Amino acid sequence: MQTLNHSQDKFLDRPLTIAGKTFQSRLMTGTGKYRSIEEMQQSIIQSGCQIVTVAVRRVQNNAPGHEGLAEALDWTKIWMLPNTAGCQTAEEAIRVARLGREMAKLLGQEDNNFVKLEVIPDPKYLLPDPIGTLEAAEKLVREGFAVLPYINADPMLAKRLENIGCATVMPLASPIGSGQGMKNAANIAIIIENSGIPVVVDAGIGTPSEAAQAMEMGADALLINSAIALAQNAPIMARAMNLAAQAGRMAHLAGRIPIKDYAIASSPLSGTITT
Repeated sequence: MQTLNHSQDKFLDRPLTIAGKTFQSRLMTGTGKYRSIEEMQQSIIQSGCQIVTVAVRRVQNNAPGHEGLAEALDWTKIWMLPNTAGCQTAEEAIRVARLGREMAKLLGQEDNNFVKLEVIPDPKYLLPDPIGTLEAAEKLVREGFAVLPYINADPMLAKRLENIGCATVMPLASPIGSGQGMKNAANIAIIIENSGIPVVVDAGIGTPSEAAQAMEMGADALLINSAIALAQNAPIMARAMNLAAQAGRMAHLAGRIPIKDYAIASSPLSGTITT
């Protein structure tokens, strides 16, 4: 992110760093729910993202919408984030994480040990299992994975995951795919305040204004899929989310005006005409 002039050097941003790997974009996207492979390709380009999450099971099984997905993207330019979507237990998630690491290697990313950890037994609200997530994360960290766990906005769980060596925490803004926005803003703010690892707001963001809000709060990055893929024009929405993430990050670095209970004139009062 570039600043306007040298007097603003103190606001120069640093790259997003996860498990020692740096990224210029702070927006991550997904590959699911698009109407076509072509729409997905264009949306990822317009998003400017450098990390794309891929559901390992859906690629392995050639699930609808995922046929040929591995070949559809240029993995020399995009870092794959395999995810354990569809896993209901810690044991399932660990097995799928290992498959994801092998899939990344087959696509040329030999040093890719990233995994987005999802343990979701709840079929209606798709809320992650905190106990299963912690159990799987502990084992995967020991196996050398850079674990990016998807969690509810629980500050205590987030700190526990950080303490066992996770690379990030990924609290949900609201239920996945719901488009409800930043319903968990208060708890996410606590997670951001207390975290020594990147905080990636994941799930529930529906509009660019909500994406900007998350970044203004100090989130390090966003992961947005449904809001882009299900938009009437997915590539344009992807571009909008890209700009929102940048604007929100810049606003966070700049520092917002304090909130007051009373009005303060924006124009100087000296020299005003009085009677």
